[in-house]
Amino acid sequence: MAPVLRKPTVRNYRRRRFSVTTSIVYLIFAILIVTQLYPLLWLLIYSLKTNEEILSGSFFALPASLQWQNYSDALGGGQYFRYLLNSLFVTSVTMICVIVLASLTGFAIARFRWRFANAVLMVFLVGMMIPMQGTLLPLMIIFKHLGILNTHLSLILPYMAFQTPIAVFIISGFMRSIPHEIEESAIVDGSGIFRIYWNIALPISVPPIMTVCILTFINIWNEYILAATFVTAERLKTLPFGVYSFVSQYSVNYGGIGAFLVLGALPVILIYFLLAEKITKGMVAGAVKG
Repeated sequence: MAPVLRKPTVRNYRRRRFSVTTSIVYLIFAILIVTQLYPLLWLLIYSLKTNEEILSGSFFALPASLQWQNYSDALGGGQYFRYLLNSLFVTSVTMICVIVLASLTGFAIARFRWRFANAVLMVFLVGMMIPMQGTLLPLMIIFKHLGILNTHLSLILPYMAFQTPIAVFIISGFMRSIPHEIEESAIVDGSGIFRIYWNIALPISVPPIMTVCILTFINIWNEYILAATFVTAERLKTLPFGVYSFVSQYSVNYGGIGAFLVLGALPVILIYFLLAEKITKGMVAGAVKG
């Protein structure tokens, strides 16, 4: 008796299609992971090589022996901790100021009923399109007349200006989704505007505020153009300038530069991996009812 051939069912077809689609998605993710992690792995290997191994041109070769002395040079001769404290100070002050300004502005745009709310939001969105390089000359002239050139304030002010627009966009988008009944209940209980902001709107808006903090930290930590233009005093320089400690007139310590770059990137990597979930939640929450 001849065998009966069964026709492929719809369920089997869907499984096969789902399997192919899943494989393609996993392949794309694998490629993205490799392309993102490879520069970090390469930098780590680079920081553990000698100058001779680096200059030999063998980019993919492992070091013959691990040169931990490069990290000792980065911490000592590279003055890592001085630059680290300067970067932490500038970044922390900027984050606090951005959160205060953006949360107050976002609260006014999202919760108040006034004619120019959308126009003000558009002004902030236009601010996101201004290139940082185009402001160097006018800012230098202004800071020189104000007498704040070559100070940390000359970095904090432009950092605030460039980070506040995206912060207002994220926070105001989230605050629009807060039910008005909460505010009405607070008003009935005798709460004023600032009490509603401090006790209701601000605690509820923790996810987007955390997102703003992390994005601000990442954007400012490795910023170089403004820091190189407005700060020349060695005691005020931020972390990206540490690499110049390993460059002299006749020689360059490439291994020390690699070790310094690893130490400089380490805080950003740790903070991002620890708070990556909060970044995602904050961005999604700010885009639900923007």
